[in-house]
Amino acid sequence: MREVAIIGVGITKFGELWNKSFRALGIEAGAKAIEDANLSGSEIDGVFIGNLSAGRFINQQHIDALVADYTGMATNHIPATRVEAGGASGGVAFRQGVMAVASGMHDIVMVGGAEKMTDLDDASINSVMDATADSEWEAEMGATFASLHAMIAQRMIHEGTATREEIASVAVNSHFHGAFNPNAQFKKAVPIETVLRSGPVATPLGMFDSAPISDGAASVVLCPLEDAKKYTDNYVKVAASAQASDTLALFQRPDITSYGATVAASQKAYQAAGITAADINVAEVHDVYSVGGIMALQDLGFYKKGEAGKAMLEGQCHYDSGKVAINTSGGLKARGHPIGATGVAQIVEIAHQLRGTADNRQVKDAKYGLAQNVGGTGSAVTVSILEAI
Repeated sequence: MREVAIIGVGITKFGELWNKSFRALGIEAGAKAIEDANLSGSEIDGVFIGNLSAGRFINQQHIDALVADYTGMATNHIPATRVEAGGASGGVAFRQGVMAVASGMHDIVMVGGAEKMTDLDDASINSVMDATADSEWEAEMGATFASLHAMIAQRMIHEGTATREEIASVAVNSHFHGAFNPNAQFKKAVPIETVLRSGPVATPLGMFDSAPISDGAASVVLCPLEDAKKYTDNYVKVAASAQASDTLALFQRPDITSYGATVAASQKAYQAAGITAADINVAEVHDVYSVGGIMALQDLGFYKKGEAGKAMLEGQCHYDSGKVAINTSGGLKARGHPIGATGVAQIVEIAHQLRGTADNRQVKDAKYGLAQNVGGTGSAVTVSILEAI
């Protein structure tokens, strides 16, 4: 198996992008990644696209062909594949791209992720997201995606592994970093009182505990590590990319306050990279709801159970804290969450951190970065580790 490098990254602004179509967003992110890699585009021989539900969001199926067509790759008959794995669609697309290059099936691969969500009303959008849980045994019984995360939060508070304030501090941390990210949907820091007083979504979670509805796209270009210097000196190594699954329904698990798939995927990733959690300098974690951020810090091994919330509340997860920095992009909460793009956007942020190009949110001397992308309520998880060269 060949080692793999990221040689180019590109991302659009995230938010309510009324004046940009799904096609335009995908083209913008892809063009930026190709330019960043010093390529013309003709060198790419494979494309993987993360997307949750263009069929419902924009009434367009077969987006793999659409992307190949509108990026000019269809004329060269470059294979393009759409990947869907709930909220982990982008992360799984990235892993597929890594495997394609590592195996030798492809030499230069573009991985993209895109979603255009804001063209639908809120009820329809939430219906799509609810379907990433178990439709038959959860959604059709009245459990929403929000209420499932609220159950997790209630259980953590009941068990004493996190307080309401500690859970809210995940959103505070994300907004703190989002204020430094010009592409973030929300570029304003918020105090914890704002999170705690925000309108209820599902008790105990409020509006500021929840990632927004977003449009946006992100892209990266991959090649064999041994060839990376042919294109750029500004590349990073993909040290590991792991994936794990769990039950689709939350109620089927023995413990709802931990995602077993995150634990399993992270252990595989650490082993493949030859490091431990203590070596990670910066991480992008899947805070679609704030409670997910607390679980991620524990499941990834950064903190023991019951200690993650305190660390977050104390500001230990800031980019300049000297400890592992969490969600320096603003996370899903502040950067935005165009679902198919999220996992790829996480990789873009980690690549910037390891290349030293993260501007005002730069983590000093970052060597290893991690991205955790989650589908459903932890039923699919990818954990990828990047290494500065």
